[in-house]
Amino acid sequence: MKVDIEMGTAAGRSAAMLDLEELLATRLLVQGNSGSGKSHLLRRLLEQSAPWVQQIVVDPEGDFVTLADKFGHVVVDAQRTEAELAGIAARIRQHRVSAVLNLEGLDVEQQMRGAAAFLNGMFDADREFWYPVLVVVDEAQLFAPAVAGEVSDDARKASLGAMTNLMCRGRKRGLAGVIATQRLAKLAKNVAAEASNFLMGRTFLDIDMARAADLLGMDRRQAEMFRDLSRGNFVALGPALSRRPLPIAIGAVETSARSVSPKLTPLPEAVEDVQSLILTPSPEEMRQPVRRHRPPPPAPTADIMAQLARSKPEPEASPEPIFAVIDEAEREDTLAAIVSEMVDDPDAAFRTDAVLFQDFLVRCRIRRLQGEPVGLPEFRRRLAVAKARIDRELAAGEPWQQALALSAGLPDDLQSVFLIVAKAAVSGEPCPPDTALARAYGTHSARRARRLLTYFEEQGVAVVRTDFHGRRVVAFPDLGCETAPGDPDADDASIAEAAE
Repeated sequence: MKVDIEMGTAAGRSAAMLDLEELLATRLLVQGNSGSGKSHLLRRLLEQSAPWVQQIVVDPEGDFVTLADKFGHVVVDAQRTEAELAGIAARIRQHRVSAVLNLEGLDVEQQMRGAAAFLNGMFDADREFWYPVLVVVDEAQLFAPAVAGEVSDDARKASLGAMTNLMCRGRKRGLAGVIATQRLAKLAKNVAAEASNFLMGRTFLDIDMARAADLLGMDRRQAEMFRDLSRGNFVALGPALSRRPLPIAIGAVETSARSVSPKLTPLPEAVEDVQSLILTPSPEEMRQPVRRHRPPPPAPTADIMAQLARSKPEPEASPEPIFAVIDEAEREDTLAAIVSEMVDDPDAAFRTDAVLFQDFLVRCRIRRLQGEPVGLPEFRRRLAVAKARIDRELAAGEPWQQALALSAGLPDDLQSVFLIVAKAAVSGEPCPPDTALARAYGTHSARRARRLLTYFEEQGVAVVRTDFHGRRVVAFPDLGCETAPGDPDADDASIAEAAE
């Protein structure tokens, strides 16, 4: 079932729509400095999607508890043991109730432990309860820090592990992560990298602007635009939002947070003896000892269980698929054709993996590709293999399978270069020139291409030598083959002429 929710207005005053079903499959990252409108954006998303999907909000400041009044969210106070929070989370999944985990009043380490226990309880739910859930985590840099802080290692590891499970493995369990952060640089990269949709708001630090520009596939010179964004304005990109970076203004919300932005008010008129007024306690203060304000007691667990046990309407029957179901072999052929088309694009070699991955997801949607979406690591692997341009007969041979196994132990960005040279060795072709290796690596530097071959030698997977005519030969001891001699300084024109 396709559901589009309106997030606000886009350029040209048209409605900015978000594909909720696509969001559940591809996750969302929201970034912006304090006061940029992140919480307002999350509230708009939660309000618009409340009738369609179960929601869980990890709320460190208690701003989202007001959703309970209008939309019926259960407020779970986190001042409980970790076992209690895990049990409540499991029952929330079982009964499909939307909830807000209120972490207000706890210190940072307690918040991390509470959030970890709650998220792990949802992650470990029985398979029969793996219904779709939108999991919104505000101030995500607190729960997935890029570096160790002042909290204990146990709390940091538990919280970071729970956030990693949510963003990396949660989709198969129906958990769709929506994370918001003030600082991209403070957010763990393995957590941020799993999001395919982005909403980038106002930010001023160069490192955050650079990371935001990289995630959106924008030129570094365009990163300055993030300083000029107004409150509540974001740049959107992703399969659930837009194929290209799109400025949008977030619409109005129906509920409000308990805390509001400070407003200027006039000072009271000065009194004559202001010093004695401030320094002398009043009679009421003299009679009452100074006490620290305690947060209100948490609701009893029995009340929470009673709310969770309330009957829910039966879910609607899933509609019949609109498009014909394809088998796995046809799906693999379609994926291979899409990646091959991207490799044939002459500009693709010098684009970042993030930009190519966004293009790949859009092409998959255009082809109506069914099944589980391909993740970024698998896409990088398919792209590296496609750059080698191997035919079916050679791909079925044992030497090429060994080459694939060897390449799996190399860094992702070097696998395409290794496979191109290995393909030349397996098929007995001349060693590729530096220009071809540099293009596979995404650079124009021939010197860097030569350094890659030196790296392969250092790892013990290849041996490079030069014959009496100055031509290069690369041998692969594990494959039992080597390339034919090839001119390392040849250009594309001479290679094409020799092939003819």
